Amino acid sequence: MEYIRLNKYLSERGICSRREADRMIEAGRVTIDGRIAKMGEKVTGHEKILCGQTPVKGRDEGNPIKPVLLVVNKPRGIVCTASDKDRAPNVVELVNYPTRIYPIGRLDKDSEGLLLMTNQGELANQIIHAGNLHEKEYLVTVDRPYSAAFVKKMQEGVELKELGETTRPCKLWPEGERVFRIVLTQGLNRQIRRMCEELGYRVVSLKRERIMNIRLGRLKTGDFRKATPAEWEELKRRLEDDRE
Repeated sequence: MEYIRLNKYLSERGICSRREADRMIEAGRVTIDGRIAKMGEKVTGHEKILCGQTPVKGRDEGNPIKPVLLVVNKPRGIVCTASDKDRAPNVVELVNYPTRIYPIGRLDKDSEGLLLMTNQGELANQIIHAGNLHEKEYLVTVDRPYSAAFVKKMQEGVELKELGETTRPCKLWPEGERVFRIVLTQGLNRQIRRMCEELGYRVVSLKRERIMNIRLGRLKTGDFRKATPAEWEELKRRLEDDRE
């Protein structure tokens, strides 16, 4: 009988990403045969597993999970977690999709724009993995005109003392005296806001417009659509390249 790590199993069953599974397990929200699950333990898939109050279908139950990938335009004020810690509306409730799905990564409450949602745990893990250097593009407005020195420093990397890290070099080009476009290949917590604050600027608005090959386009705020077959194929091709 094959055993699999619980976080990976929950991911494969379309419950959440591995990271979110770890958070739920750590919070004591996952049970196995009536007892609270432990971090790092393994299961066969034949146990009675609950995530919150939701039963997790075993390997022998139901039909194979049909892959879902949604392109969502998240409004400001919406959070990307179903945690009770933040009483704000969450993106799962906003989309209200008939199949259980979850966000691929996060976009903070005060930011808006492109968010991908799926029921495919391994897909989410591949896209999120920092080592894969996947591009994410943002349109940013700051509180005052910025200088050439600001642009140069942002491009070269900013030391974030609070996180104890220096950001990777990135692409940045002006769109106006207070507006710029930036492309990152990492996703530190509130990274762009922290970078700007470190250099003496405050972000007024932040909108994500692209993740890898998938663009927000003209999708209206609060709306979502299914990824097109062409987007799926190109995304899979790029993820396959990561493995080579």
